[in-house]
Amino acid sequence: MAGKPKLHYTKGRGKMESIRWLLAAAGVEFEEQFIEKKEDLEKLRNDGVLLFQQVPMVEIDGMRMVQTRAILSYIAAKYNLYGKDLKERAWIDMYVEGTTDLMGMIMYLPFQPADTKEKNLALIIERATTRYFPVYEKALKDHGQDYLVGNKLSWADVHLLEAILMAEECKADVLSAFPQLQAFKGRISNIPTIKKFLQPGSQRKPPTDEKFVAFVRTIFNV
Repeated sequence: MAGKPKLHYTKGRGKMESIRWLLAAAGVEFEEQFIEKKEDLEKLRNDGVLLFQQVPMVEIDGMRMVQTRAILSYIAAKYNLYGKDLKERAWIDMYVEGTTDLMGMIMYLPFQPADTKEKNLALIIERATTRYFPVYEKALKDHGQDYLVGNKLSWADVHLLEAILMAEECKADVLSAFPQLQAFKGRISNIPTIKKFLQPGSQRKPPTDEKFVAFVRTIFNV
């Protein structure tokens, strides 16, 4: 039997967090090898295990996978979270790209200069409520099903819940005008594997704080 996937990254969310979410939603146990100092990253690079000298890196099925999108799509396909045909996969991809754009804005907010954070936070809320969330609200309302695509849990649903919770960390009532998304959040949060991941003590990581920003800057020279 193959061993558990092993995730190589820092102890923070970053680009690995969506991978943690998807594995957890699929009910897959995984191990984490944390990068805790610059030398840990240099060792991975010097050992030749990082295809493009970058993390995230996931050891799975005898591969050392890099590039977040490639890792996520492999996990989604492997664990039947990627639709039943090419059209469903296309819709899942489109929805995931939208939530990726929104989460990217939120992810980089703590790393921005203090004098621009308020402006950028306002932009995140504006984009969430006028560009991204209305799309998912309409999709759920129009087809009247519990899930975004194919009336079955997919990568798109997991990614959207992650994005919703991140947006709520920016503004607690960000879903106030989106009743379908409020119901969706409740449904997906109660799927047993996801409910377990949302409990204290899981491998889910906390929001990025100033201490972690300083740590990341030293590791990655940013």
